[in-house]
Amino acid sequence: MYLLNTEMIKGYFEGLNYPSYFVIPLAILKLLGIAMVLWRKSKWLTEWAYAGFFFDLVLATAAHHYAGHGIFGFSFYGLVVLFPSYFLGKYLRD
Repeated sequence: MYLLNTEMIKGYFEGLNYPSYFVIPLAILKLLGIAMVLWRKSKWLTEWAYAGFFFDLVLATAAHHYAGHGIFGFSFYGLVVLFPSYFLGKYLRD
């Protein structure tokens, strides 16, 4: 959605009081993070990718909460799914 329907996502960002120029860099970083999590050649880069997703989801949940959308949105559920993904992946690699 970030790359295919950029104008709609920019509207969402502006509705949450974030600058719209974050859309494309955030999309690129999310794609790189997914590639690092799936590739798993470098433990260091995988850890940083998970950290990036964690901070992105925490800040998105906080932004939705402060905008009055409630706390239990997609970003919150993504945060809940992130932890089993991280710890299960770490368990399987070790």
